[in-house]
Amino acid sequence: MKGIVLAGGTGSRLWPITKGVSKQLLPVYDKPMIYYPLSTLMLAGIREILIITTKHDQEFFKELLGDGNQFGISINYAIQEKPRGIAEALLIAADFLGQDDAMMILGDNIFYGVGLGMDLANTLNRSGAHIFTYEVSNPEDYGILSLDTKGIPISVEEKPTSRKSNLAITGLYYFDNRASSYASKVEPSPRGELEIISVLLEYMMNSELSYTKLSRGSMWLDTGNPNALNDASNFVRVIEDRTGLKIACLEEIAYKNGWIGRAELQMQCEYYSKSSYGRYLSKILVG
Repeated sequence: MKGIVLAGGTGSRLWPITKGVSKQLLPVYDKPMIYYPLSTLMLAGIREILIITTKHDQEFFKELLGDGNQFGISINYAIQEKPRGIAEALLIAADFLGQDDAMMILGDNIFYGVGLGMDLANTLNRSGAHIFTYEVSNPEDYGILSLDTKGIPISVEEKPTSRKSNLAITGLYYFDNRASSYASKVEPSPRGELEIISVLLEYMMNSELSYTKLSRGSMWLDTGNPNALNDASNFVRVIEDRTGLKIACLEEIAYKNGWIGRAELQMQCEYYSKSSYGRYLSKILVG
């Protein structure tokens, strides 16, 4: 399975903050936002990842992440010329994916929960499409999954005007190797975008859409507006301060997964030696 991080778009809901820098490069407490979706894919055991960016921002991502070797992964890059919708990511990634299945995550989504990585790796059917839902109090602001009395998906709808369900579709998706083909058939919506809902509907109509309700012990944060971005930073700060453990430390994940060794971790410790991040890596090395 390969991973896709969608980090394009204009970040207009955060203007003027994002007029000169990609939203996914903004800090969420002590790390760039892009670290958090990358950590979710890595915790799920994914090592081949495509990051889709704007043409303007791609060099900044390359400067930050390189080819991913320091994290024991392989990072590739592609450009989304204009924000034409989430489903377009599956078209852009078609050559990268080949015949492999994919886990796709939006670059401004943060997931947190004990054992979340194992849950992601173990709950997938490896056929069809799989989405991850989260109960929200304002379903009119999200894509929503509705179920019948037996818990079977019967509709997926973008920002419904009438409340049918409170199960928000998060920005994390699994697709088998037909996803790019399905995305190629999607017509632009009235707002001019290729909607990911249309791809999910294709799977649902074939009875191949499954889902996982994220547990109450998990957290899903969308950092698309100033309040949400601030809330995410405060959440990460509180968890890290109280536990002494970092969320989305990519080197730590790689080291514990056996993707990098002590020598590689030592190099990262020295590189970040003047920061609290480097001191945390040093604790991992001696611990």
